[in-house]
Amino acid sequence: MAGTTTGIPTEVTQGARTRGGIGESTLRPDGTLKVTGEFAYSSDMWHEDMLWGQALRSTVAHAEILSIDVSEALTLPGVYAVMTYEDLPTPVKYYGMEFQDTPVLAHGKVRHHGEPVALVAADHPETARRAAAKIKIEYRELPIVTDEASALAPGAVLVHENRDDHHSGHVPHPNIVHRQPILRGDAAAARERADVIVTCEYTFGMQDQAFLGPESGLAVPCEDGGVDLYVATQWLHSDLGQIAPVLGLPEEKVRMTMAGVGGAFGGREDISMQILASVLALRTGKPVKMVYNRFESFFGHVHRHPAKLYYEHGATRDGKLTHMKCRIVLDGGAYASSTASVVGNAASLSVGPYVIDDVDIEAVGLYTNNPPCGAMRGFGAVQACFAYEAQMDRLAAKLGMDPVEFRQLNAMEQGTIMPTGQVVEGPAPVAELLRRVKARPLPPERQWESADGAADVRALPGGLSNTTHGEGVVRGVGYAVGIKNVGFSEGFDDYSTAKVRLEVINGEAVALVHTAMAEVGQGGITIHAQIARTELGVQQVTIHPADTQVGSAGSTSAGRQTYMTGGSIKNSCGLVRERVLELGRRKFGAEHAGWAGAGLLLEDGKVITGGGEVLAALADVLEDEVVEIEAEWRHRPTEAFDLRTGQGNGHVQYSFAAHRAVVEVDTELGLVKVVELATAQDVGKALNPLSVVGQIQGGTVQGLGVAIMEEIIVDPKTAKVKNPSFTDYLLPTILDVPTLPVDYLEMGDPHSPYGVRGIGEAPTLSSTPAVLAAIRAATGLELNKTPVRPEHLTGS
Repeated sequence: MAGTTTGIPTEVTQGARTRGGIGESTLRPDGTLKVTGEFAYSSDMWHEDMLWGQALRSTVAHAEILSIDVSEALTLPGVYAVMTYEDLPTPVKYYGMEFQDTPVLAHGKVRHHGEPVALVAADHPETARRAAAKIKIEYRELPIVTDEASALAPGAVLVHENRDDHHSGHVPHPNIVHRQPILRGDAAAARERADVIVTCEYTFGMQDQAFLGPESGLAVPCEDGGVDLYVATQWLHSDLGQIAPVLGLPEEKVRMTMAGVGGAFGGREDISMQILASVLALRTGKPVKMVYNRFESFFGHVHRHPAKLYYEHGATRDGKLTHMKCRIVLDGGAYASSTASVVGNAASLSVGPYVIDDVDIEAVGLYTNNPPCGAMRGFGAVQACFAYEAQMDRLAAKLGMDPVEFRQLNAMEQGTIMPTGQVVEGPAPVAELLRRVKARPLPPERQWESADGAADVRALPGGLSNTTHGEGVVRGVGYAVGIKNVGFSEGFDDYSTAKVRLEVINGEAVALVHTAMAEVGQGGITIHAQIARTELGVQQVTIHPADTQVGSAGSTSAGRQTYMTGGSIKNSCGLVRERVLELGRRKFGAEHAGWAGAGLLLEDGKVITGGGEVLAALADVLEDEVVEIEAEWRHRPTEAFDLRTGQGNGHVQYSFAAHRAVVEVDTELGLVKVVELATAQDVGKALNPLSVVGQIQGGTVQGLGVAIMEEIIVDPKTAKVKNPSFTDYLLPTILDVPTLPVDYLEMGDPHSPYGVRGIGEAPTLSSTPAVLAAIRAATGLELNKTPVRPEHLTGS
């Protein structure tokens, strides 16, 4: 890892001398527990006298429910309750993040394979599973909608017959969740100026978040008629707003606490088992635990939207882009989830990190009978990046230009106007990121060869399967760069709340930080403690467990938590610091003139002047006083995109990453070995350098996975999932992960706390097209689909 600080320096004065503050690679407090197996995840929770919940899910994708017979399940010893839609406690039986279109349990019909239809609570998980299997459901199968052609055909089956959501009035067809055009300049006229035009259709497969910790939680009924819910989620308060109405309870009686999360990547942003466990707990009066097995997990959360992308680019002979036209069709599956927002992202970022004045863009999200799709790391920008970066390579080849130099020639920079009319206000070092990955030395050729001529098959395509000793193996190198927004967009009221408490315990000033931020493995709790140390000048910082007893922190998604909840903690700490200084001035102001000066700091448990003179110990200032402040903090406002033209300042910040992939391909068997996947990324300010590198490498590997192996396979004839297991849904293992060098820039954003830039999503964008570009370079094949499989390379 190489870290380079360039651009706008982010000066930190307060807390600069305090150990363990921002800029240091402090260790994660949960790290040792996780690697030793001692960390308690949500699936490890236990309660005295608890029951086990189990859902029965549909075996067909689209069907009318003619009857449900639960009599046999009820007679099984150990069964405490069996519930269907009719047994839900209130008239509110639907939920959803953006549209309330998802039934808690299917009513009248099922709309996708694996939809929950009935619930069982029993005294043992096996009893619950056996009881669920005894429920008899009679279906009458209905025609299915699986793609754009079947969704929009004349007389097409409607996935939702009576839509009344806020997008239903402006979409051209009820099977379109949302449509976002973006029009700027005159693409038709600009086309006439193009010397070269490249047009292509791309297909992006359905990717799973594949988190290792399954959906799980524990619901405990309380004496006040409410429920305590311990769950692995990404957004406590969003869950709360969906759960409470279904239970018929005020939000203060649904007390949610974060349990240990085994990964998320967007897949825990929607409700999974939260409502199911809660209704069973209230029905039985007993605690109910639910844990999905891996098979059920594939049906229990949303996935990345598969997409069809139709792109046209033009360029002049000297390599300047003239125009871009594209149409992006995202398959949202049976329920909306966050499809409308993904459409907005895909449309607004579809041009990539390039200057193109004349564009004609359309993005749509469909309702189909395929599995529901929603948030996943990259959120609509991943699919677009795959397509526009392939287009850049095709244009460069047609013009006879170097693909990196062609990108640099057209790269956006600070001040560029996006297709939405928004000005890129912060640093946009696109050309520099490309320069850095290209300048890195390439790994040596034929690394599998030893001095004696023997082959180390682990370094070859096919690995330990020993399919080649180098025969037919060809190297390829590919490049890509991407742009991703940070934070919530399109006018959403994006804020975070932080409660900070400062007091003296055992003679030492100690801080307590309380937020509702979901720690899903990104290291947020580490950063929160570092910020508190920096802003309050104390060593001892305790992070309160996240719950709904404090205001919302928003979702752990969109690369927003360090920016938003970190910013909120910084803000609350600043307010606490001012209170402490006021207290100090009242107590000691008469004793030292320094108290009257500006620029007082808290450092290492002391109040000091800007020149470093110690005025008092924090413990002496506070004594028995407790200073506690809870406050909300917001980023700059954004606005919705115009529904006709797509114009609007829709995003608060952009992030950029570039990749260079080096691959070796066994052209005879179609096997790929990724040798190296190098990243250059602008991170704004590295608050914890070790965590920054970890986030970049993790995102890079997820992009590698969808490039060459990861895809949920849905049968187009039945809309059933064919590979709901980690046996058949392939994931990169340690043997598949290449060397991952990281070069990060720190070009501070003047509008964000400490100049930070969201880092977790951008590397997921450009790693995929970089790998595809390298495979194309090795094979000469077009390869317009992800993931690339052996048969795509061999033609078999």
